[in-house]
Amino acid sequence: MPAYHPPRIAAGEITPESIFLNRRGFLAGAGAAGLLAFGSSVPAGAAALKASESPFSTDEKLTSEDDVTAYNNFYEFGLGKGDPKAKSGKFKPTPWTVKVDGMVSKPREFGLEELLAFPLEERIYRMRCVEAWSMVIPWAGFPLAALLDKVEPLGSAKYVAFETVVRPDEMPGQGGFFQSLAWPYVEGLRLDEARHPLTILALGLYGKTLPNQNGAPVRLVVPWKYGFKGIKSIVRITLTDKQPPTTWNIAAPNEYGFYANVNPAVDHPRWSQASETRIGEGGFFGANRRPTLPFNGYEEEVAKLYAGLDLKANF
Repeated sequence: MPAYHPPRIAAGEITPESIFLNRRGFLAGAGAAGLLAFGSSVPAGAAALKASESPFSTDEKLTSEDDVTAYNNFYEFGLGKGDPKAKSGKFKPTPWTVKVDGMVSKPREFGLEELLAFPLEERIYRMRCVEAWSMVIPWAGFPLAALLDKVEPLGSAKYVAFETVVRPDEMPGQGGFFQSLAWPYVEGLRLDEARHPLTILALGLYGKTLPNQNGAPVRLVVPWKYGFKGIKSIVRITLTDKQPPTTWNIAAPNEYGFYANVNPAVDHPRWSQASETRIGEGGFFGANRRPTLPFNGYEEEVAKLYAGLDLKANF
């Protein structure tokens, strides 16, 4: 496995103990209760991807590739920010299939080569973590709606459920007697959220296939929601008429709701969401912090999805 090099992030940028360690402590307590060359966890070893420019992209300064690929939450590989890069070398994201089933006319499995055959776009999106840090990431992917169209959702379908892979032999965070979360990691969207043009399945970043630590080979990106909604290493997508369970809501329903839309007016029960630190700029403890934008800056595009819904009561 390639040597691990710590992320080049200033000490002041690291999620403060009142947030990250508190969240990690919660997890520990709960536990006590070709284009297919994806083998390396180092981005430089990934295959190149061709993606067209997208009008949905922001023109904000990109977060460095080093930071995007080294500062991650991916608890299947461990609780530390550096664990996903350091401990994902054994993970094998090829061959890969994604099963799409449930309330659809044409259930089927999609091989990775079929996913890569969709017209890919580079979507430069803001990403906001619930821990109050943010990045700007150039994803390569395609609208989730394009995949859903292939299986023809039934009129009775109202939600889309997602499930990640379970491989404790390759994902050390899933092994052992005590587990931080219940596996598999599961997520969900309303069907209209899933079909929104901003919602994509990402297969790459920085012009290359996804590295293991960022959710190889395919992950969900919903830029107006907190990052934990972006389920990684997806193996199943199911259309249903019932609101699906989501991992963080199961783990702490008083802290993490189904919608998880970025909202500076609704604090996490243990920290403020009014401002954030952009990784690479420093300032977790005051300097260079920026106001959190409603819907992470995508309010104009998505606010209409929630007309009449009390988002303070439906975090």
